[in-house]
Amino acid sequence: MPEILILSAYYKPEAIASSYLDDNRDEAFVQNGFHVYVHTPTPCRGIPHTVRQEYKQKRCETLYDGKLHIRRFRLFGEGRNPVFRALRYTLCCIKLFNRGIATKHGDVLFAGSTPPILGATAALVKKFRHIPFIYALQDIFPDSLVSTGLTRQGSLLWRIGQRLENFTYRNADKIIVISDDFKRNIISKGVPEHKIAVIYNWVDEKAVIPIAREANRLITRYGLDKDKFYVTYCGNIGLTQNMDMLLEVAKELKSYNDIMFILIGEGVYKNELTKKTADYRLDNIKILPFQPYEDISHVFSLGDVGLVISKPGVGANSVPSKTWNIMSAGRPVLASFDENSLKDIIEQHEIGLFTKAGDKQAFIEALLFFYNHKDETRDFGKNGRQFILDNLTRKAGTSSYVNTIRQAIHKNSDSHE
Repeated sequence: MPEILILSAYYKPEAIASSYLDDNRDEAFVQNGFHVYVHTPTPCRGIPHTVRQEYKQKRCETLYDGKLHIRRFRLFGEGRNPVFRALRYTLCCIKLFNRGIATKHGDVLFAGSTPPILGATAALVKKFRHIPFIYALQDIFPDSLVSTGLTRQGSLLWRIGQRLENFTYRNADKIIVISDDFKRNIISKGVPEHKIAVIYNWVDEKAVIPIAREANRLITRYGLDKDKFYVTYCGNIGLTQNMDMLLEVAKELKSYNDIMFILIGEGVYKNELTKKTADYRLDNIKILPFQPYEDISHVFSLGDVGLVISKPGVGANSVPSKTWNIMSAGRPVLASFDENSLKDIIEQHEIGLFTKAGDKQAFIEALLFFYNHKDETRDFGKNGRQFILDNLTRKAGTSSYVNTIRQAIHKNSDSHE
């Protein structure tokens, strides 16, 4: 059977926003006749200490009747200090490089773009192993560093990042991107179009389904009033999500006693957000932790409207995968985002309302439109669910990954005949 070697900095049971994509993808790989070998560190992100301790003893796991093999190595946990995080990324990639060149498994090499140096690490492994390399690009580096304010264009860090990413692009046999905006971005940087495959992040439409308010577990779990109008954000609470603007919106809408903001997730800005919520006495905001994956339908069905929000200049090339979860749960999308293909999807398919990133007044007006037009709000949600069923199902997305891997292996086999 053909073998896929995956180098990954994060893997289940870690609680990261896109972990279901990896699970769905790897299950599709084994169902389509591949053996999968994953090398990854001991899990640390979004899991209890007891779970991390348990996995420190689990160096090898075999799943799916012996077709998925997970090989773990020990690495210290991920903290919030950026210096220690950068050190952890570096050590992780060194270990993954050593694993990649030492293993005898793998007819094709697969790696993602987190952390940013992982792609270059995999490209080096390819040079030693001489096997095709598939690069799954979920974030564009170093553009993301500029958009988050961590550096500026032309800085030393930016130049280093640009060289690393260009090295990755040159050596990747295929680059999977999550939007046409991503595709245009890397083509402008000299990547040949034939190298690029656009595969939108999908949603498991059978795992994320509409749940009626009366049946929602979070209502009883957190003692919520089922009759209020809920505006929900689910995902990373970080530096780029423009939570400060959301606080200002909540301030201005305090007089609406039945509008409640529910923010579900973790991230580097969560403690600051919690402090500011208390300082401003915003009792119309409730902050909850990440919920178990088995409750994902309840999470994304909780709101009357779901938020996709970022600071200006951050989301020019991305379509957050939480968008598809909101839609699959039959809820309308309220976006405060840079204008890109997300705007076209929302407006052309009538799945919600789009406002320009940072435009607080437009955001408030859109939110109040949902609040005052309940029938149209429900129709937006129904349209979103139908869009998922027609375009972004789990089978459609995972099949595209399977086909990309097969083509890379076949092309490599043909070149050696």
